[in-house]
Amino acid sequence: MNGPSLMAAARAQAARDLRLVWRRRGDAAQPLLFALMVVALFPLALGADPAQLARIAPGVLWVAVLLAGLLTLDSLYRSDVEDGSLEQMLLAPVPLAWLLAVRVAVHWTTTALPLVLVTPLLAQLLYLPGELLPVLMVSLALGTPLLSLLGAVVAALTVGIRRSGMLLALLALPLFLPVLVFGAGSVMAAAQGLPWSGALLLLGAGLALALVLAPLAAAAAIRIALT
Repeated sequence: MNGPSLMAAARAQAARDLRLVWRRRGDAAQPLLFALMVVALFPLALGADPAQLARIAPGVLWVAVLLAGLLTLDSLYRSDVEDGSLEQMLLAPVPLAWLLAVRVAVHWTTTALPLVLVTPLLAQLLYLPGELLPVLMVSLALGTPLLSLLGAVVAALTVGIRRSGMLLALLALPLFLPVLVFGAGSVMAAAQGLPWSGALLLLGAGLALALVLAPLAAAAAIRIALT
């Protein structure tokens, strides 16, 4: 399969996925609204002490992003299974892993990227010091695509199971926790004046590895589930 054909298939897949997201734009907004509610509840529960909120801000923001991402995993392939589109993707003259990589890219763009863009506003709600915001933004820019790729593999493993929401969360959380630890840990280390670049480098290495392996693993899991 030559390059232009792969790019044409990617454009067609991305256009289809974006149209579906637009038709269900209310569902697409749920992760953003969920993260906003989580962040807004902490000042109400703990009080409006800026120093206390600033200490927990990196962890709260990362947990909000992680949980918001979990909300969308079950719908990553669900509609394709119900209408038979996933079987058509299996029969397409391009590698299934390529189409799944495009699906994950659209998923990240429509669910995680808005969260990353509103992070400065959410950080202000928790009094995060301004000098820590660049570290937080870089950690989210590296960590959220990694979460989407890992989630795509887990969702593929459960694609043949009806009402797999709880099982999906149980399988995804152990994979998400290292991303949470390194993402929030880099910001906490920067806040304490400790070296923080190592955690970001590990996130970057994990993202590079997942970009190659996650679509292949998800494609293999879907083939097993549908055959």
